Amino acid sequence: MKDTSNSWTQKINTNGYRLTGARRMVIDIISNSPRALTPAEIFIEARSRGAKLGLVTVYRTLEKLEEMTLVERVHHEDGCHAYIAHVEGHQHLLLCRVCHRVEYFGGDDLVSLAETISRRSGYEVQEHWLQLVGICPDCRALVSKEALP
Repeated sequence: MKDTSNSWTQKINTNGYRLTGARRMVIDIISNSPRALTPAEIFIEARSRGAKLGLVTVYRTLEKLEEMTLVERVHHEDGCHAYIAHVEGHQHLLLCRVCHRVEYFGGDDLVSLAETISRRSGYEVQEHWLQLVGICPDCRALVSKEALP
C-alpha cells in the first residue's frame, strides 16, 4: 500500500470506523488507481484478488471515504459515477472519456465567477467543482495509430 492508504487507515481509525479486510481492500484498490473506478470495477478487482466482499460493502465503504474527503466522486456522461483518491488543495479534474484516467489541475479563476453569480442570483455559493472531459494524449495516440492503414 502507498503512504496514501496508510494515512487513510489512520483517518478511518480516528473517525471510529473499524478497518475490516474488505475496507482495506477497497482502500488499496482506489488509493493506487490512476483512473476513476466505478463501484462495480472496485468490486470486480477486489474479488479477483480473492477478497470476500459484497457490492453493498463497496458502496458503504466509498460512502464513508467520501464523507471523510478521502475520495472524490467523478461524474460520467452517462449519469453514473466513479471515484478517485482525493488530493489536497484546490484542484479540478481532467478526465479521459476513453480510459477514465484522471489528472488534477489547479486554478482559482472560478472564484470571481462564483462571486458574480452569487451577487446576481442571491445564492450564497459555498463551494464549486470543475470537471473537464476529453481524450488523454495516450488514447489520442492509440486512435491515431488505429486510423493508419
